[in-house]
Amino acid sequence: MSERAPRERLFYYALVPAILIAVFVLGTLTLRITPKIEDAQREGVLKLTYDLAGERAQILDDHIIRQDNVVAAYTDRAEPSQIGRRWLATAARETPSVRAILVLDLTTDEHEVLAFASRNPSRDDDVFRRLLLTRLFDEMNFDEPSEELRHLHEAVDERQYLLSYWQRTQSGQRHMVVAWHDVDKVVLDIMPQLFRDPDKGSARMNVMDEKGRIVFGPPLKVGEPTVGRPFPTTLYNWQVQVRLASDEVVRKQVERRRLIELSLVLVAGLVTVAGLVLGIRSSLKERRLAALKSDFVANVSHELKTPLSLIRMFGELLLLDRVTNDDKRKQYLQIIVGESERLTALIENVLDFARVERGKIDYDFTEGNVAEVAKRAVEIYRFRATRENIALDLVVGEELPAAKIDTRALELAVMNLIDNALKYAKDGEKIVVTVEATSREVVVSVSDFGPGVPKEEQARIFERFYRGSAAGSTRARGSGIGLALVRYIVESHQGKVRVVSPTQPDGRGTTFVIEVPAIGGLATPRAPAP
Repeated sequence: MSERAPRERLFYYALVPAILIAVFVLGTLTLRITPKIEDAQREGVLKLTYDLAGERAQILDDHIIRQDNVVAAYTDRAEPSQIGRRWLATAARETPSVRAILVLDLTTDEHEVLAFASRNPSRDDDVFRRLLLTRLFDEMNFDEPSEELRHLHEAVDERQYLLSYWQRTQSGQRHMVVAWHDVDKVVLDIMPQLFRDPDKGSARMNVMDEKGRIVFGPPLKVGEPTVGRPFPTTLYNWQVQVRLASDEVVRKQVERRRLIELSLVLVAGLVTVAGLVLGIRSSLKERRLAALKSDFVANVSHELKTPLSLIRMFGELLLLDRVTNDDKRKQYLQIIVGESERLTALIENVLDFARVERGKIDYDFTEGNVAEVAKRAVEIYRFRATRENIALDLVVGEELPAAKIDTRALELAVMNLIDNALKYAKDGEKIVVTVEATSREVVVSVSDFGPGVPKEEQARIFERFYRGSAAGSTRARGSGIGLALVRYIVESHQGKVRVVSPTQPDGRGTTFVIEVPAIGGLATPRAPAP
């Protein structure tokens, strides 16, 4: 155990600097990585901007494709002559951007128009039909018979055209359905509805045509990160431009994150060091407690062995009739009785302390006389004090009030104080037990004229297993639990125990004071939780 302790201390003392170094390295790495985090932040901003632009473009595409699906539902199963009547009934509500639909015959080279329906019939419809057959038709992709939905976006004479078209086969004939979307209506009516939150947060957006002219939205500030993405399938000649936070905002965000991360590192370091310190203190405390328990077992064993040896030795002398003198026989019997009483007190101390540790000790509080309790404790130790040439005096004040006490427990507390005085103050030649009353308490004082208790030990002598320096210098026997038990007993009576040292001008003397509430003073005492 003695070889293991230095190794453990070395481990603890090496662990703390290692943790501090690790925290320092972690903080340094964090500060070095922060610029990389800034670059990653910028890349993240650009990616977010790019994704947002794609999201905006996809919103419009999805809206137009939904209208195309509605038109397909009306045309796929209807005769060409019935298409216009069925579609126009709900066109304004379900397909607001579709201006006209027509059906072309693909089985002949002339591409005859089998059906045509327009929401607002006008001369523009004739212009559109001619433009479709003479120019736009050649740009459509219909080489392979496919019913896949496709789109054509073209600008003719500064006018934008958006066509949705797909093929179908009916009665053995191949047709093509064309939906003509009004681009002006898309820009003026639909985009404001779909993009009504372009200024959400710090984002800005607009839509630009193939020549870089703004079609929808405000101009974007020059010099700030901007990302443009074309519409995926519909208005693919146009693109959505989105601007997010400026470089200054990004820089502030990075600085704020740097401060937060540095603070977290510092807090983590402090918490780690505090945890290590508490862990090491707890470990050292447990080791010290384990050592005190080991000393306690050794001391109790010695305390039990010594009186038993004396009782056995003098008992054998009396049994073998080797004592012829009646005075000697009486002296031996007195020694046996005294050692038996001391052995009984020690066993009671250990048993009571064990019950305190388990939290199973109970007290029987009744109205009692504290002076009688102190008198019985003094009489128990009278013979031992006389044998050791120490005067043991009892001084009782007048008109003492009664108190709610457990007589056996309080007697054990006074006995422990007298026993301590006999062990540690033998050179004082006198012990005085005083019982007196104040306005609210009954006070029991045990005073000796020995070497006293050092100031630095007075706060610890009531701890379990703790023995002061006087125990080593005087080689006094003891278990280290007497004063701890005294404190618990007194506190269970709602009282207080304290030590006063020195009490003499020459720096000697010790007085232990027990204060117990008198009846009519403090509330009726009860045993607290251990």
